[in-house]
Amino acid sequence: MNSYFGFGDWAIIVVYLAAMIVLGVWFGKDQHNTRDYFLGSRDIPWWGIGASIIATETSALTIIGVPAIAYAGNLGFLQMILGYVIARVILAAVMVPHYMRGEIFSPYQLLEQYLGRGPRRLAGALFMFLEPLSAGVRVYVACIPVRLMLGDTICSLGGIVDPIFGAILLFVALSVVYTYVGGMKAVVWTDAVQMVLFIVGGVFALTHLASMVDGGLAGGLAKAAAAGKTEWLRTDFSFGAPFNLWMGLVGGTFMVLSSHGADQLIVQRVLACRDVAEGRRALIFSAVLIFPLFLLFLLVGVMLWVFYQSHPFQIPLPESRPGIKSNDFIFPIYIVTEMPQLMKGFLIVAILAAAMSSISSAVSALASVSTMDFLKPALPGRDDAFFLRFSRHSTLVWAAALVFVAWLTREVTFVLNAAFSLRGLTSGALLGGLILALFGRGVGPRAAVAGMLASLVVMNVIYWPANVPALRGVWIKTFGGEVFWPWFTLIGTLTTLGTAAVVAKLWPERK
Repeated sequence: MNSYFGFGDWAIIVVYLAAMIVLGVWFGKDQHNTRDYFLGSRDIPWWGIGASIIATETSALTIIGVPAIAYAGNLGFLQMILGYVIARVILAAVMVPHYMRGEIFSPYQLLEQYLGRGPRRLAGALFMFLEPLSAGVRVYVACIPVRLMLGDTICSLGGIVDPIFGAILLFVALSVVYTYVGGMKAVVWTDAVQMVLFIVGGVFALTHLASMVDGGLAGGLAKAAAAGKTEWLRTDFSFGAPFNLWMGLVGGTFMVLSSHGADQLIVQRVLACRDVAEGRRALIFSAVLIFPLFLLFLLVGVMLWVFYQSHPFQIPLPESRPGIKSNDFIFPIYIVTEMPQLMKGFLIVAILAAAMSSISSAVSALASVSTMDFLKPALPGRDDAFFLRFSRHSTLVWAAALVFVAWLTREVTFVLNAAFSLRGLTSGALLGGLILALFGRGVGPRAAVAGMLASLVVMNVIYWPANVPALRGVWIKTFGGEVFWPWFTLIGTLTTLGTAAVVAKLWPERK
């Protein structure tokens, strides 16, 4: 066991894990059909859905990685959050009414309603390819600092397995228990609890850091400001790093329009709302919380920089490794070595909460798409009881896929780094396809599929040469730099729409 932890810390961790399972099973005990399982019977209040949206997009990587961004740089990431807020407002006004017309289980059903089955299948396939990879990677990267915090004895399950593999199994198994039994209702309510935990944990971490530096919070921020750590605004335009205002207002907006409007992971929560008004309230609630949440953890990163200017590391800072940089260990090391007993266990619980939330959400969304977008249309004669059984079994299959991806990519820097941007490689195709379905005029399924595939090709052409070591030098010499990931969705969306318009014009389809 980790020598820095006391009995009270372990008690908090064990009680939390047990409580999440009990809570999830309790809230989701009445599951009679796929509507109950994937939409939570559509009787969950808007504030619960809004909290679940926040918890779903706030993985353990956010709690660990966002402070690391500020520690190594400044508050510039806040420019991206401006776009995150704008996108939610647009979605609440424009997209929610489309989601609530009838009863749909995924945004990809809208593509079939307006364009045909081909675009729906392509969108669903892109999601089912993307989500296991990106979610599996999130699990793996979160397990690296968690192994540091919990120790090899716990993570190796008493020496039975490799510590990283044991941590992966622990995370996925605990998350899938209540997802398998309780479905979306269990996921939403455990998410709501988890959101409260990591917000309270962030507030306490910032307060504790302020007590550990001269002059408190004001004095620490003044020292950070003198070193440029509190700068957040860059108005010059660029396609490459670092973050700038236009990247946030335009690129960030399009990115969240896709992740919250065309990606089943988040849209499934909005679909579980009772009506249009509730769906809008849920999105606006998440818009109100997202900016202060990211600001909170960015300030934690700034104060960590101030603290470690005058304090030595009690644990040597690990070297960077596949998928995680050395600075990503800063916050976990501070928690383990500097936090008081009990609060140390509570903050570990906050990180575990974020990790489990992202896993349960991914498994539920994947089960929903595979069941409702692929199996049910292929077997129209089966009753709902059959699809409910399949839904539960598919959660286990997708959980196993997450374990496999997380373990497979542990040493492969190339695949692992690509997975972080993979959402950007497909998000433009998904958003563009949805825009064509709802607002396209004279665009048929052939043009829509061509546009989505063209987007996928273009984004791969942009991403891979700039990130493969053997090609990177040639790419930068030829094009003068690389395109930063916040622009990926915008470029992919414009490619989808432009290609579809050309194909529809040159190769018109019968309506």
